[in-house]
Amino acid sequence: MTASLGLGTYRVRAVEEAARTACADGLVWIDTAPNYGGAHQALGPAIADHPRAMVATKTGFFTPDEGGAALRAGLLTTAQVRTGHSLDPGFVRWQTERSLAALGRIDLVFVHNPERVGLRPAELHAVLREVFVVLEEFACAGSIGGYGVATWSGFMHDAFSVSELLGLAIEAAGSGEHHLRAVQQPVSLVVARPIVLALDGRGPLVLARAAGLITFGSAPLHGGELPRLITPELAELIRPGASPGTACLLAAASCPSLDVVLLSAGTAAHWAAAKAAVAAPLDPGHLRKVTDVLAQG
Repeated sequence: MTASLGLGTYRVRAVEEAARTACADGLVWIDTAPNYGGAHQALGPAIADHPRAMVATKTGFFTPDEGGAALRAGLLTTAQVRTGHSLDPGFVRWQTERSLAALGRIDLVFVHNPERVGLRPAELHAVLREVFVVLEEFACAGSIGGYGVATWSGFMHDAFSVSELLGLAIEAAGSGEHHLRAVQQPVSLVVARPIVLALDGRGPLVLARAAGLITFGSAPLHGGELPRLITPELAELIRPGASPGTACLLAAASCPSLDVVLLSAGTAAHWAAAKAAVAAPLDPGHLRKVTDVLAQG
């Protein structure tokens, strides 16, 4: 089964227009973050008009303006503001409240690139546990639907595993009735290891799906760079006649155990083309041929 298409809002200029296009499909995930420009403020009206859309945001990174506000509120030091990222529990609570005010409602709050804090795994796990405690409070109060971890390299560099995240969530909740609901990681022809592992029935995506978590794949076009890097021969192998961008998206969306592939589609035409592309996924045998070619290159 192919992953469903979700809207990523990173670097999308006309965010409200893009969201309204995606929301017209009804049950769709919209993924954003406080540091994605003015995405939160732009998304609020579209989300209010489309109650079936599901909203995921993040906590951790912040804009200079938000950092300044946190500094004035006594939540961050000047040194912390300079880093542009914080997982201090007080800041996480404050930032999540601001996100709720801007968006109106939140189904998921992802802890954004927790590996960014640069701690050894045991220390990082202690930080994550405290963040999960805060997010459990929001979830238990009904303010958010749940939480997750959105990582760029955490799984790749063994900063944490799916089982460790689940264990931390159980500790944070004080029982097995926790609200850890999802994981997010890059899945693309550049970051192809998740695809290779999933084809072998291994890796974070497979383990997360088995645990009942929603799996999100980010950056399927690697920040827009991938369509310029892919060869015409590889695009043709993926799907005869497909454009480089379509071929790259299709390969990512065909990854086993992936529930949602997030695409920063800024126009209605881009969204429609992407929907058509993922509607007919590659079978696992074909996808393995593609990854084998990548491995040989």
